Amino acid sequence: MTDCIDPSTSSSSSPPPPTTFLHPRREPFEHGLLPIPKLIFSDGATTLSSLKHKLTDRCPTHRVDSLAVSEIFQISTDHARLVLDTLASVLHSDSDPLVKARPGEIDSVGVDVHDLILFLYIQSYKRLLPRSHKDSASVADVWPSTSAFDGYLSALSPLQLVRSNSRRSMPSQADEEAHQLSYFQKHLANILSLLAEPVEGEGEGEESLVLTMERFEHLGFLIQFGEKGSDGIHLSQAAPFFANSDPDMPAVPVPATQVHDWLLQNVASALEHISERVSAKENGPSSASDQDVAMADACTSSIKASPSARGPSFIEGISKSSFVKQASDLKGSSVKVLNCHDSVIYILAPLRYATIYGCSDATIVVGAVGKAVRVEHCERVHVITAAKRICIANCRECMFFLGVNQRPLIVGDNHKLQVAPYNTFYAQLEEHMNQVGIEATTNKWDEPLALGVVDPHDSLSHPAGVSDVQAELATRLDPDQFTNFLIPNWFGGESTGSTSDNPFPLPDAYMASQQRNHKNLGEIKQILREAPLEETRKRDLSCALHVYFKDWLYGNNPSVICCHAYFPLLVFWKFLSIWNFLD
Repeated sequence: MTDCIDPSTSSSSSPPPPTTFLHPRREPFEHGLLPIPKLIFSDGATTLSSLKHKLTDRCPTHRVDSLAVSEIFQISTDHARLVLDTLASVLHSDSDPLVKARPGEIDSVGVDVHDLILFLYIQSYKRLLPRSHKDSASVADVWPSTSAFDGYLSALSPLQLVRSNSRRSMPSQADEEAHQLSYFQKHLANILSLLAEPVEGEGEGEESLVLTMERFEHLGFLIQFGEKGSDGIHLSQAAPFFANSDPDMPAVPVPATQVHDWLLQNVASALEHISERVSAKENGPSSASDQDVAMADACTSSIKASPSARGPSFIEGISKSSFVKQASDLKGSSVKVLNCHDSVIYILAPLRYATIYGCSDATIVVGAVGKAVRVEHCERVHVITAAKRICIANCRECMFFLGVNQRPLIVGDNHKLQVAPYNTFYAQLEEHMNQVGIEATTNKWDEPLALGVVDPHDSLSHPAGVSDVQAELATRLDPDQFTNFLIPNWFGGESTGSTSDNPFPLPDAYMASQQRNHKNLGEIKQILREAPLEETRKRDLSCALHVYFKDWLYGNNPSVICCHAYFPLLVFWKFLSIWNFLD
């Protein structure tokens, strides 16, 4: 394995949009923070500047592998590989070799030193505190009043910790955007100093630093320009000092102070624009396209889709119902499922990012996620997803049926988590997986990686005193408890597709259990069909089976019956087929 990786070639850029508001890229802040103490620096610019020089001295091509990261930052090889995998999932350029690399090629491709330095710098970021929920009375109906884990480490369960006392919920998108822009504004001088180069013979200090266009483009990891942050626009095309540069000739480097002043002006304009937008929303009627209107405040059975590719679609406040969304129903490539309870939610679409936050007693199926899934502050939730990677934080009594190409990451205060192989399919699944780059031949569902109980980025994280405690690992689901999850074919014209079975191969123990269950089911059906019973006795037997089946549901999962949709109809019909021998 080598430490030096050949640099990649740059791709062509598109012209800038007519409106050039600056926006933060949410992905690094939402999916790119790792609670690894050795990677969080209080004096980021000073320490990272020294480490950057070590990295570039070791590899003049400016691309390094996990071995170099492990040795220079004094972290384990598992954590170093986690850094590269996480960084790949939040990079701003899909043309970067690290993003395009297959799972076994990550180290041979490596990460650009300057992207790595920016990634490490923002590890000092602390997430915005949740805000108060608008309707605490209605929300109170779904909070767990007690938890089996109260008094163990945390005084409160995940949902209680987030909301029970303060009735808090996730911050609005505008709040988060302003918080991230303010962080960028505060740290801009340090960030530019890490990207800039000194001019020989010009002395020392900020006045001697310049930025090349190539180095300036790395800021695209944190910010983007254009109306609603349009994709595919090179950052330099929005900057007057690099716009319309001849691609065949290197652009003249620009003083870092000039870049600093220009960016500060844009940040100020963007913050003012956010403030005006929020003020208009608060003082005027709500709009269906308003990014910050909570679904629960409007309708508990509809989705609020943001009107651009930049913002995520929200599914919020679903309670005691089934909810289905396909690719044609979603605008954008990210989804957030917030505060949903006692429900079954199907999101059968190809996505880049998905967030599941503050849900309880629900089953959530997320089709194919090519970048990252984050599940946070959930209780008694079953998550079924095919994804490149997943992060689980501060959850309890949850079960994850996974088809994942990278090791599941577990952080924070978790209890009684279980993982199992992927267990479902729908007609377009393999098509969606191909679209977002998920490989069915690689499934690391049973290789979870646990970090610390305390998440330094989370303002609601664990109290002081347990910072060195490792997060609780998930256990494997007993193969005898493994069953297929059947997705109802409710979708009419969009149900066409080539997938007719689970695309992820099952481990032998789970396959054997599945075959044994199918065999037992067939034998029972045959016995019932051949039973020499009169018609009245057959009806009595059918009624008895219904009663025992309900008793079984109550006994194995009381929350199943709290909502008619929690147990998918097709599964129920499959059980009905056992005794439906009268036809």
